[in-house]
Amino acid sequence: MGLPGAYLVVGRSEHGVRPAAEVVLDYDDFTVDLGGDDQRAQASRCMNCGVPFCQSGLRFGGARQATGCPLHNLIPETNDLLFRGRWDEAAARLALTNPFPEFTGHVCPAPCETACNLGLNDDAVTIHDNERALSDFAWASGVDPLPAPAADAPLVSVVGSGPAGLAAAWELARFGARVRVYERDDRPGGLLMYGIPNMKLPKWVVERRVDLMERSGIEFSCGVDAARCAEKICDESAAVVLACGARTARRVDVPGADLAGVEFALDYLGEATRALLEGRPARIDAAGKDVVVIGGGDTGVDCVATAVRQGARSVRQVIRAAEPPATVDSASVWPAPRGERTTGYGQREAAEVFGSDPRIWSTDTVGFADDGAGCVRGVVVESGPQGPARVRDEVSAQLVLIAKGFTGAEQAVLDAFEGFGNVRVAGDARMGASLVANAIADGLQVAGDLAVELFG
Repeated sequence: MGLPGAYLVVGRSEHGVRPAAEVVLDYDDFTVDLGGDDQRAQASRCMNCGVPFCQSGLRFGGARQATGCPLHNLIPETNDLLFRGRWDEAAARLALTNPFPEFTGHVCPAPCETACNLGLNDDAVTIHDNERALSDFAWASGVDPLPAPAADAPLVSVVGSGPAGLAAAWELARFGARVRVYERDDRPGGLLMYGIPNMKLPKWVVERRVDLMERSGIEFSCGVDAARCAEKICDESAAVVLACGARTARRVDVPGADLAGVEFALDYLGEATRALLEGRPARIDAAGKDVVVIGGGDTGVDCVATAVRQGARSVRQVIRAAEPPATVDSASVWPAPRGERTTGYGQREAAEVFGSDPRIWSTDTVGFADDGAGCVRGVVVESGPQGPARVRDEVSAQLVLIAKGFTGAEQAVLDAFEGFGNVRVAGDARMGASLVANAIADGLQVAGDLAVELFG
C-alpha cells in the first residue's frame, strides 16, 4: 500500500513547468519531470484505500462527469509497485487497462486525482505524473509489438485514427484480427496529431505508437475519405468501426461570423502543427495580432498557448460562464468533480507574458466588428447580469478563434455507412466530444465486444 503514513510526512510534488519566457521560443514539451526517486516518493503517499474511487469511472448522484478513471486503471496496485521500485511490474500493471499511457500521461485532466480519498483532507496523490513516469520507463525499456495476425484472420476496418480508433485497432489486433485503419488526414493520429498542440503532446510520441502498431501488422491508409468509399470498405471487411470523432464545430451565429480572421479552433491548431512538422510558416498566424479566443475549455487553452508562441500582441479569452470559486469544499461534492477555478498551461503562460489572466468571465459574444475591408476588427461582447444594464464593449481582435466545442460527428460519414451490416460506432462519434481517456475506453469496449463475435 505504498509506505504506511507517508502522506503525513511527504507532501504532494507535481512535475515542474518551464517558464513562459522560455517556452514561447519553441513548441517543445512545457513540462519538467520530477525524476525517478522523487516519483517513487510521490507514489508512496497512496493509501491503498478499501474503496479506491480513483479507479471507479462511475457516475454518482446524477453527475454529468464520471468519478475516477474511465479506463479503471488499477491505481493503488500500480502506485505500490512504483513505490517499491518495481518499475517493470508497475508498467505492466498499468498496461493491463490502458494501452496508451503515453497519451493519457500527457493530456488527461486526471479525474482519478479528483476522486482520490486522500484529497478529502490533503493533497491528492500524483496519479497522473506517476502514470506518465511509468510510460516513459516502459518505452525506454522497449515496448514489444503484437504478434502478426494470421493471413486468414478476419479483416476489421477502423475509420478514424484518433484515440478511439487507435484503441479499437490495437485491441482487435491483440485478439488476432487483421486491422486496417483509414484516416482522412495525411498522418495518423486524428485529434492526437492535429487537435492537440506539440507542446502538450509531442508528435513523436504519436508517431512512435503508430510505428509500433504498424510493426504489429496494423495497416494505416491515410489521405482517404472513407465516406467516399464506404461500400468498398464494407465489402472487404468482416466488420467496420466508425471512430471518426465529433468534429462538427459549434458555430457562433452572430453578425460578422463570416469575416476574414474568424477561424475555428481545430483549423487553427491543426495548421499550426502542420506548419511545425513541415518546417514552414503557418497560414493562420497570430504574430503581431490581438487575438481573442471564444470558449473556456481545453481547446481554448491550447489556442491561447499557441497564440502566445506565435508572437501575438495580446491574447484574451472570452468565456460565457461565470467565474468559478477559487476553492470548493471537497467534502460537499466528493467524489464528483469539484468545479473550482483552475488555470491551464496556456492561461498561466499568457499571464506571465502579458501580466494578467487572459480570461474574461460572464461575457457573451454578440457580434464581430468589420474593419471596412471584410476583416475582423474586434469582438463585440456584453457582460454583467442579464437585462438592460448589461455592458456592451468591443475587444480588439485581428484574429478570433472559435473554441465553443463540437456538436457531434460529421453526418456525411455516418450516412455513408448506414445500411451496411456489422458497423459499430465508437468514441466521440458515439458519445460526443469527451476526454481522450473516455474515447480510449470506448474504443476498447467496442473492439472487445466485436472480438467476441468474431472469435467466440
